[in-house]
Amino acid sequence: MPLPRVIVTRPARDAARWVAALAAHGVAAEALPLIDIVPEPMAGELARARAGLGAQDIAMFVSGNAVDGFLPTAHGPAPDTVVTRAWSPGPGTTAALQAAGWPPARIDTPAPDAAQFDSESLWEQVHGQVRPGLRVLIVRGGDAAGRVAGRDWLAAQLAEHGAVVEQVVAYRRAPPAWNEARRAQAARAATDGSLWLLSSSEAIANLSVGLPRQDWSGAAALATHPRIAQAARQAGFGTVRETRPALDAVVASIESMA
Repeated sequence: MPLPRVIVTRPARDAARWVAALAAHGVAAEALPLIDIVPEPMAGELARARAGLGAQDIAMFVSGNAVDGFLPTAHGPAPDTVVTRAWSPGPGTTAALQAAGWPPARIDTPAPDAAQFDSESLWEQVHGQVRPGLRVLIVRGGDAAGRVAGRDWLAAQLAEHGAVVEQVVAYRRAPPAWNEARRAQAARAATDGSLWLLSSSEAIANLSVGLPRQDWSGAAALATHPRIAQAARQAGFGTVRETRPALDAVVASIESMA
C-alpha cells in the first residue's frame, strides 16, 4: 500500500526542510505553512538584550527561529565567551545555534532519544545548573502584536528555584494569509487521504480560522506532542496519532499508517 502524501504545516522555512527530508526517505510531502514567522527588528528591547548577553549566565532559545532572530548573520556570529551555557529544547534549535557559531560543547539539550523535545525534557537535563540568582535570558516568539506568547512553564520553574528570568521577543508568530489557492489546497487535503503532520496547536487554530466550515472527520493527522494531538481531536480530525518529533520517528509513524 503506498504511503500517504504528507502535509507539512510548519512555518515556511522549516516546512521546506521537512519536505526535503521526508522526500529523502521516500515520503511525498508538500508544504502548507499555517504560521508565518516575522523577525523583530534588531532594536529596542531585543537590541538591548543582545548587547547585554554577557551579563546573563544562561541564554535559552525556544526554537530555531528564536536563534535566527537573536543572532542574525548581519550582527556577527554568536559570541564564544560571554555566556556560560545555551539551552536548546531540541535538535532544530541546536542546529541553528551551531550554525550561528555557538560552541557545541556549551549547548545543553534533551537527549536525542527523548520522548519529546520540549521544556520539560530540557528541564530534566539542566535543572541541576539552576541556583538562586542565576541569570537566565529566554529568547522566544511573540504574538502578532509582539507580545510575549507561548508556554511559560520553564520560566515558572526557573523563578520557583530562585533564578532571575528575563524574556525577550525575537520574532512574531502570525496567522498565514488565506488566499483562494491556500484554501483550496487545505480543503483538498482534508478529503483526499493526505496525512497532516501537525507540530503546533496554534497552527491547528489557524487552520480552523482559515476553513471554519471544513469537515475534518475524514482527515488523518500525525501530531508531534500529546497537547497537539488533543487540539487536533478537538478540531474534528477523524484519525489522530502521536509520534516523537524526531525525523526517524515521524517517518516510521508515516510508514505504519500506510
